[in-house]
Amino acid sequence: MDERLHHILCSCRRGDIRGGAARALPRVDRPGRPGDRVTAIEDRVPAEPSPSAFTGRLWAAAATTYAAILRHPFVSGLADGGLDHRSFRFYVVQDGHYLHGFARALALLAARAPTPGVTEMFARHTAALITVERSLHGSLLTELARTDGDMADAGAAPTTLAYTSYLIATCATGSFPDGIAAVLPCYWIYREIGRELQSRSSPDPLFTRWIDTYAGEDFDSAVQELLDLTDSIGATLSQEGRESAIDHFATAARYEWMFWDAAYHRIDWLL
Repeated sequence: MDERLHHILCSCRRGDIRGGAARALPRVDRPGRPGDRVTAIEDRVPAEPSPSAFTGRLWAAAATTYAAILRHPFVSGLADGGLDHRSFRFYVVQDGHYLHGFARALALLAARAPTPGVTEMFARHTAALITVERSLHGSLLTELARTDGDMADAGAAPTTLAYTSYLIATCATGSFPDGIAAVLPCYWIYREIGRELQSRSSPDPLFTRWIDTYAGEDFDSAVQELLDLTDSIGATLSQEGRESAIDHFATAARYEWMFWDAAYHRIDWLL
């Protein structure tokens, strides 16, 4: 391992990374494409990171994708309460499958981490994901079943399977920085979406429950923890290493858009 990277990671014991340790990770026609009519949500982006920070380059690579996510009718429907509950239920079911795969990806990063502090961070995040899947998703599905009837769970839909397979493969066989860049969009984009939607006060209590989870302080702490680690690692990478990580970040961000779109249209296996 590069000596500089090892030195930085050795300093990333719990509480040493700027922003503090995460308390918990809570743990989303073809609208939304360029040229389509857009919704009322502005194309607002999060405050730009410091120009010298590696995360600033990562965000720049996915800024257009994030703007498309904000414009997507699934997201605007969460904000104004107009989203079809069938699409929301499809999303919640698929998010459960996604989080299971995402937890496996984080566990791989925990196993590959070069220091105990980073291993502990990813282990905490992995455990919190399982808690979300059991608590938040369970309560949402129970309420949706009460009001809209049961929906059969046929397993991971095509987009869910493709996204989680990509994350697991990258975290298992790619470089450690590539793995971090691949999982970061799920953290970062969800935090920004949560903040945006919370500011708009959805009239649907089910949507509000979901929104509040990702706009909360606990999730913000987890996101900031990973952003700080990403900047620390990014400072050690070669130009080739930075470009590879940027490519993975941009790819995972596109998968985030695809996940929202698949939920909105309830895209499942045809056979």
